[in-house]
Amino acid sequence: MTAILSEATRVRDEIVRVGRSIFDRGLTAGSTGNISVKLTDGSMLMTPTNASLGSLDPATLSHLDAQGTLISGDKPTKEAFLHTCMYCARQGDKAVVHLHSTHAVAVSILDGLNPGNLLPPLTAYYVMRVGRLPLIPYFAPGDKALAEAVGEKANDHHAVLLANHGPVVSGTSLVNAQYAVEELEETAKLFLVLGNRPIRPLTPEQVQALEAKALR
Repeated sequence: MTAILSEATRVRDEIVRVGRSIFDRGLTAGSTGNISVKLTDGSMLMTPTNASLGSLDPATLSHLDAQGTLISGDKPTKEAFLHTCMYCARQGDKAVVHLHSTHAVAVSILDGLNPGNLLPPLTAYYVMRVGRLPLIPYFAPGDKALAEAVGEKANDHHAVLLANHGPVVSGTSLVNAQYAVEELEETAKLFLVLGNRPIRPLTPEQVQALEAKALR
């Protein structure tokens, strides 16, 4: 019990720190975006509903059991199901970050992209931290059918992009999930800056070599 309490205290502080970093750098705004971490006993710490990632209080973070039932803290984000469906599909992952980051959302709105892999392999770190990025079709806010759609893709992808909404990324640690969602946003920005100019993405052989060095 003491070990779990110590872990929970450390993780609470880490969620607050990461949330503030993400907010302060403009990667999400207002009360958008949410973060969760799975503890060693299978329970989850998650950001509350209607909370700004820039001003989280560790004492009010939502603590949910492995089935998603609230144990303590404030009511969890209404997008909690995005986190639980990622954990169900990816048993080895320990953290999920969901943002409404500007450039990633912009990519999710573009027509004519490959829905199975929205962004080309522009940089080595994008390949190592994100890999392939599938598009999840649009669902209205709160539609639980979104969980099923995300869960299906999460079996093979730790990062997905929700149409007209934003990215959901899981990782083997909170820092890995954070770095991956930030790399996704930077690559989306690069993609938009390049526009219709001819590009020279990494070759399939280069991508394959990098996939063996995945940082997730």
